[in-house]
Amino acid sequence: MRLSTKGRYAVMAMVDLARHGADGPVALADIALRQEISLPYLEQLFAKLRRGGLVRSVRGPGGGYLMARPCGTVRISDIIFAVDEPIQATRCEKHSPLGCHSDKSRCLTHDLWEELGNQIHMYLSSVTVEDVVNRRVLGSSHLFSAGQGATVAAE
Repeated sequence: MRLSTKGRYAVMAMVDLARHGADGPVALADIALRQEISLPYLEQLFAKLRRGGLVRSVRGPGGGYLMARPCGTVRISDIIFAVDEPIQATRCEKHSPLGCHSDKSRCLTHDLWEELGNQIHMYLSSVTVEDVVNRRVLGSSHLFSAGQGATVAAE
């Protein structure tokens, strides 16, 4: 399973916004520059994030975007769903009794891939934007660091 650029870029942009938006609205051009994301693509993503209630726009000089909710309440899964990115590892329709084979039967590994999608969803639902901003998400084999905002020692 692979998350498309739509989901990854939306998460990157929201983390950037949370990190730089404490002093006021953040211009999309600034996020695009820092995260190396095309500005037109970012505009499309932020339209969806705004409709999803995750960001709000401020017009006029000094305008830009702000988080619509505290970053500790915005889960990574919220962002991915807001940009219409499905989290599933099967070819079948989610929770469909019909399978992915041409005769509508389920493949032998359907339950395996469906459970993988469920685990990914649970993990992304357990991580907030604040966790990412404060580097409380560890790579490799650990989910969260031992302390709030603790840094990871090199292995």
